[in-house]
Amino acid sequence: MSAQLINGKEVSQKRLQAVAEAVAQRQQDNLHMPCLAVVLVGGDPASAVYVRNKKTACQKCGIKSLSYELPESTSQEELLALVDRLNADSEVDGILVQLPLPKHLDSQAVLERISPDKDVDGFHPYNVGRLAVK
Repeated sequence: MSAQLINGKEVSQKRLQAVAEAVAQRQQDNLHMPCLAVVLVGGDPASAVYVRNKKTACQKCGIKSLSYELPESTSQEELLALVDRLNADSEVDGILVQLPLPKHLDSQAVLERISPDKDVDGFHPYNVGRLAVK
């Protein structure tokens, strides 16, 4: 058996196209359009690039994206309050809190606060557990 080289860029483009087609069909059927909320705290350059790439991918697929760029000084309470608002917002289907968070913030508490149904990264303990049992 020989190894098969996988072209990641090609696979990614095909996947994005499939998602774009599914979103276009939802729009044609007058269904709820998907929406991703992305939260970035602080000014980490690598995180900013990652978030920008997510927004670009959403645009290509026709997915609405909401960006919340918070200052480094954001408190734990402020961040958790934002996550609570996004969890309660029926227009938001997915939440991504970009890691790493500034040192003074408890990343685990933030990840656990995201509703498992809206946890895009799959980092909520419930979702991690579901992966472990499959």
